Amino acid sequence: MAKLIYASNMSLDGWTEDAQGGFSWAPPSDDVFVAITELMASGDTYLYGRRMYDVMAVWETDATLAARSDLTARYASVWQAADKVVYSSTLAEPRTATTRIERRFDPAAVRDLKAAATGDLLVGGPHLAAQAFAAGLVDEVQLYVWPVILGGRNPALPTDQQIELDLVDQRTFPNGVVHLRYRVRS
Repeated sequence: MAKLIYASNMSLDGWTEDAQGGFSWAPPSDDVFVAITELMASGDTYLYGRRMYDVMAVWETDATLAARSDLTARYASVWQAADKVVYSSTLAEPRTATTRIERRFDPAAVRDLKAAATGDLLVGGPHLAAQAFAAGLVDEVQLYVWPVILGGRNPALPTDQQIELDLVDQRTFPNGVVHLRYRVRS
């Protein structure tokens, strides 16, 4: 069975966005960007809420991003190759290929998706991830912790659940970013 991996950038104080909802506080160095691309390449399917999908869709809808460098071209290629499931009650049509819209998060459907998948699934966005955690669907957590205190918004991890984790791997990058990989205890 495939794993469901929650992956996120977060500030040292646990936020995914700054106080204005921005992400400019986490501009990846080349080595961090390569590591994130490798993580994304490990998944065949990405699960997104509407807001995260809107942020990520530019990797297909804005060709200038891929044209910036070999690194961004690789990331765009990886992102475009994956299937995407977007959970939204308001999005009428997907703006990207290999994307389908689901009106609500259905844990049983995600279990079936995991059982049938040939590659791992990645869940992006803290709100959707919180639902996946609550349903007991998350198998692994991968966090890129940035050396910044934001006092921001949208906590990277659920604040209303206790989830036991085992550290599997860690890596520190020259720019101070720490990658933490945890297995969720059963």
